Amino acid sequence: MRKGAWLSTMTESFRSELFRHARLQQFVPGQIIYRFGDPVGGMYGLVAGSLTVNSAPPDAIPRLIHVGMPGAWTGEGPFLTGRPRRVELRALGGALMMHVPLDALEQMAARDPGVSRAIGMNAVFTVDVLVRIVHDLQTRDVGRRIASVLQRTGWLGDVAIPLSQTDIGIMANASRQQVNAAMQRFADAGWVSYTYRSIAVTNAQALRRYSEGDGSE
Repeated sequence: MRKGAWLSTMTESFRSELFRHARLQQFVPGQIIYRFGDPVGGMYGLVAGSLTVNSAPPDAIPRLIHVGMPGAWTGEGPFLTGRPRRVELRALGGALMMHVPLDALEQMAARDPGVSRAIGMNAVFTVDVLVRIVHDLQTRDVGRRIASVLQRTGWLGDVAIPLSQTDIGIMANASRQQVNAAMQRFADAGWVSYTYRSIAVTNAQALRRYSEGDGSE
């Protein structure tokens, strides 16, 4: 957890204080961690497993937009705004998570004003991920969009994750037929392996080069 994108940039004193308040929680596959509109709450860090981030405007049904990776944290919104949850978080293949309650975060901030800035930095990393998602979706070629989505799931490493081709299609704004054709090409190239309901990325760098137009199958 210390090596994640956010905590690796924080001071050791902040990390130690955060971990002191953290409690491990286990979630089974498909279990909802929190929903859009849920009351204010604390932050969650993914220790092991996988989870999906589902979001949409307030008047629409949340859709799958991202797959969380170990070491990542989320849920800082209520601390920063005092308002309810704005996304839905769901365990994918099961998840072991650290949970730091909201009152613990507020106590930390009361003792050290720098804590608020430190927690706010996680929102910046979240925005970086969202910018990447938008950038990938602006790719006109559907095969390259699908490669981008697969490459992002490759952040989890060379492990099978329970995503279906329909899930990939939602994330890439592509039909299931388009995803199926792309998956076959990518598997033939040795970039991915897959079954009906699981996908493993075996060459994330090749997928990224292809998605950027710098590679070929």
